[in-house]
Amino acid sequence: MDNREAMRRSLAAVWHPCTQMKQHERTPLVPVARAEGAYLYDFDGHRYLDGVSSWWVNLFGHSHPAIRAAIADQLATLDHVMLAGFTHAPAIELAERLKAVAPGRLGHAFFASDGASATEIALKMAFHYWVNRGVRGKLRFVALEGGYHGETAGALGVTDVPLFRDAYGPLVRGALVAPFPARGPKDHHFLGVQGAQAAADALQRLLDERHAEIAALIVEPLVQGASGMRFYHPEYLRRARELCTRYGVLLIADEIMTGFGRTGTLFACEQAGIAPDLLCLSKGITGGTLPLSCVLASDAVYEAFYDDELARGFLHSHSYTGNPLACRAACAVLDIFEREGVIAANEAKAARFFEIAQPLAHHPRVRDFRHLGMIWAFEAATLAPGFALRAFERALQMGVLLRPIGSTVYLMPPYVIDDEGFAQLVRAAIAIAEMEPA
Repeated sequence: MDNREAMRRSLAAVWHPCTQMKQHERTPLVPVARAEGAYLYDFDGHRYLDGVSSWWVNLFGHSHPAIRAAIADQLATLDHVMLAGFTHAPAIELAERLKAVAPGRLGHAFFASDGASATEIALKMAFHYWVNRGVRGKLRFVALEGGYHGETAGALGVTDVPLFRDAYGPLVRGALVAPFPARGPKDHHFLGVQGAQAAADALQRLLDERHAEIAALIVEPLVQGASGMRFYHPEYLRRARELCTRYGVLLIADEIMTGFGRTGTLFACEQAGIAPDLLCLSKGITGGTLPLSCVLASDAVYEAFYDDELARGFLHSHSYTGNPLACRAACAVLDIFEREGVIAANEAKAARFFEIAQPLAHHPRVRDFRHLGMIWAFEAATLAPGFALRAFERALQMGVLLRPIGSTVYLMPPYVIDDEGFAQLVRAAIAIAEMEPA
């Protein structure tokens, strides 16, 4: 198969996600034949630097030998077994290890397949928790303005991104929306502590008035991804945790994107010194190799479901829950974090990358250049129609995969990227910033 044949056959048979398929009459698909390290290779031998970790999932480069070996070893013994009434070593080990590294007392792992499923599980758990506690009327959720938590019907209810939500609005029961803790014009702190305090004050007013009907608050800790890599100060999380406890509302931390080191700590919640009641994980959990997600629940939440009656148990399942191959891959990812001191290594790497990025940070057509952990982002100075697609195409011409969100250009490469590779990302980002309007 060559590139042309791969494109023709894919367009004839594959319905691609988050895509207007007619767009590919003008913009060709990028066929990928193989991947290794930080690079993707097409069928004709061209290579592309994966500057977005293939939708934020690939932590340690493609085809990592340790993860690949773990999956192959597991495949030789147990590929899959249902997790209802059965168990297996990879699921046990992964649950125990996540419990050991997660903040607080999150001792119970419920496995699923993807981030939106984790959101659905957390929302259902929060609602059912209050029912089992005998507290009626807690039927609503609070989500942040601009938040994104997935595209299934329940997840869309707590997602405040019109592109995803509005088309399916009649199917969705919307959340109560609280202000985003944005940095204000008078707030000179990089992450905006005054904005965090103001947003927390608004949350307090909302909870004070309506806490009796609210089951949970759901947040993306420190970074809203799909809204354009919007960062906020940890003070908001500290206040939100205190307010949720005070008003009897569960706190759900959606660390699907921010978890596993992306913000500079293993979990973003650590930077606020707080623990949620429910923690959603996915994306990087298997290093981008196999679908897996997980909701970690506190002991208190778990105990509310522990009963003789089946109806008081948590009623959610899917056929591949706790798949042994995916769990084994996730254990291999945790091995890499421990063996290679990834968090400390990333901190040193990010410091070097910050210096490499200075020509981008000070470019006259770059606005609000920002950095947190292993995420870099900026706003293009002018947003012409079709900017994101043209920027994507311009980066591909330079051998780089970047996928802007509206006017936001972001760099989120695999942790294995080296200085030369990051410099290539910076050059591509500068070329995007310098594009003339169409």
